[in-house]
Amino acid sequence: MESGVQKCSLARGDGEVHIGARMQQNHGDYKLIFEKEGVYLHTNAKRSNQDTSIPGFIRIVERAGVPALEWCPLEDAGSSAPAVLYSKKDGEGGVEDTKFDPGYEPDWAVISTVKKDREHVPAKQSGQWSFSLPLSELYSLRRARFSLGRNFLVLTSRGGHPLPPLHFHRGGTSDLLRALHMYITLDPSPVDGRLFLAYPLDPRDSAQAFDKMSLLDDSSADFVTRLIHDPYATTFGGFSKVTNFFRAALRPPDSPNHHSHQHTRPPRDPSLPPQSEEEPGFELITCGVELGPRPDVSRGPPLDKWQEFLDPEGRVTNPEKIKELVFRGGIEPSFRKEAWKFLLGFYPWNSTSEEREDILRVKTDEYFRMKVQWKSVSEEQEMRNTLLRGYRNLIERDVNRTDRHNTFFSGDGNPGLTLLHDVLMTYCMYNFDLGYVQGMSDLLAPLLFVTQNEVESFWCLKGFMELVHHNFEESQEAMKSQLLDLSVLLKALDPELCDFLESQDSGSLCFCFRWLLIWFKREFSFEDILILWEVLWTRLPCDNFHLLIACSILQSQRGELIGSDHDFNTILKHINELTMKLDLQSILCGAEAIYLQLVQCKELPLKVQQVLGLYVPASSSDASPDSQADETEPLLNGSQAGASACSAPPGPAPSCP
Repeated sequence: MESGVQKCSLARGDGEVHIGARMQQNHGDYKLIFEKEGVYLHTNAKRSNQDTSIPGFIRIVERAGVPALEWCPLEDAGSSAPAVLYSKKDGEGGVEDTKFDPGYEPDWAVISTVKKDREHVPAKQSGQWSFSLPLSELYSLRRARFSLGRNFLVLTSRGGHPLPPLHFHRGGTSDLLRALHMYITLDPSPVDGRLFLAYPLDPRDSAQAFDKMSLLDDSSADFVTRLIHDPYATTFGGFSKVTNFFRAALRPPDSPNHHSHQHTRPPRDPSLPPQSEEEPGFELITCGVELGPRPDVSRGPPLDKWQEFLDPEGRVTNPEKIKELVFRGGIEPSFRKEAWKFLLGFYPWNSTSEEREDILRVKTDEYFRMKVQWKSVSEEQEMRNTLLRGYRNLIERDVNRTDRHNTFFSGDGNPGLTLLHDVLMTYCMYNFDLGYVQGMSDLLAPLLFVTQNEVESFWCLKGFMELVHHNFEESQEAMKSQLLDLSVLLKALDPELCDFLESQDSGSLCFCFRWLLIWFKREFSFEDILILWEVLWTRLPCDNFHLLIACSILQSQRGELIGSDHDFNTILKHINELTMKLDLQSILCGAEAIYLQLVQCKELPLKVQQVLGLYVPASSSDASPDSQADETEPLLNGSQAGASACSAPPGPAPSCP
């Protein structure tokens, strides 16, 4: 080991790994703990161009024993820039390689000691933009997204002053966070997945804290990003991080296992934002709700008439009746293309035939204007556009593995693959902030198959993404919220199943992540997914009907789970092996029966009512309980054998005739 290199020990499950950082001695007691180049400070993050970007170095240093986070511009960095050293994963006699980059984010657990509280030291400004912030004065760290979808790290001092945004052009946020965890603990806010609050280090929290923070990394190697980017492969293993993360999110603040940092946190300044434990929680359902018998539900025939619903000018006369018929039985294939364009907002329900021709002309022109934008980018231009190049690489890779079993996309040089690629690239120009995230090709393929048209499939994708775009946002707040809502529903329906899953470290329901992310696309056959999606697009009987479908699947498997010797890994394996083995009609019957059983309960918990859209706070102007009741009334009236009492425990999901 080279002299002048201090090492801190980091534990892994498969042995010990070390990180070292070269240190230099300046003016007595000065130690350089960490340094990373290619970190740009943005004087105006919303503009985010060369005029507002200053390249520089981020450092963690100790000055007279006081750790601080510093940034300085490149011209002030000097020529001897210390490097972060890594040990190879497999190890080669403990020899360190200064040029080795592991390319993955292991489950680090930093072993360190508690740093004593130090006297308040204000942030020091050196030069116009350089700064040095003592870590004891760091209040929060926030990941923000401004122009062109770039991610910025925004630090806020305990005085409430945000520092200029920092962008890691070459990655490396995980390296910085590992080094920070030698001195402080960063806890995620329960109401904002991008916000992390800084506290003095407690050694008991260091391992779990880094697991949480590893979800923040901008590298595609961390688990949650891999889960989003390749949900099919990733859900077969490696759930430890996301399990801990969602378990912490689901645990109520007053839970005996909810660890408090109050013994290490300084008194809160009333002028600062509220801390996490002061945020309002949600209504905890601690026992099963007394539900009535689950009604029998049957599916109806598909919508097999279209012209009957049009007036002489081509307007749809009864959209709600069409939605009800689609919800009850889907759409006959010969009318599917036309109906989908209404369900996904390409055509307004009250448009005439002539107006729809005009809409198609306008939308066609708009689509090809956007397509020309990316088509006209030269290779030289694209080399300077990291985001566009990244989107193209992801799309080209995913197109070659999307629904290749379907004849529309099978074989080499298939024109369907070209259309899939072009529509996804054009969507990047339409919504550059979101761009392309793996999983979106799964959403487009059925649309393209049904419409057989590039322009129409694009605008249908746009309408679909308006429903699910939040699933693909980097913060994953929507996904966490949906898993919480799913847990609330399942606890009300089947507390015994919930208790079993909780006992096997599966109470977070994170194995349902893929289901919700791409709306069960990989759980059912291609033909079944066409029916399922058009049912969900009706938004009947409530916006969260997809969560009831998840409940129906889980309850259909309760006999395989409860009483078995399944642990977390085998539960995960069992859920993944359900792919293509589920009967869609039975699952849809079960989901609707669950809905009817819940809404007929007279003492339904408030949180369950909110998930089902049966209760809207008085301050909301979006809807009212009366309007929601009007929307669901046709379904309630059209069901067979509804139950009004709530005296019997929930039974198994019904089977369809």
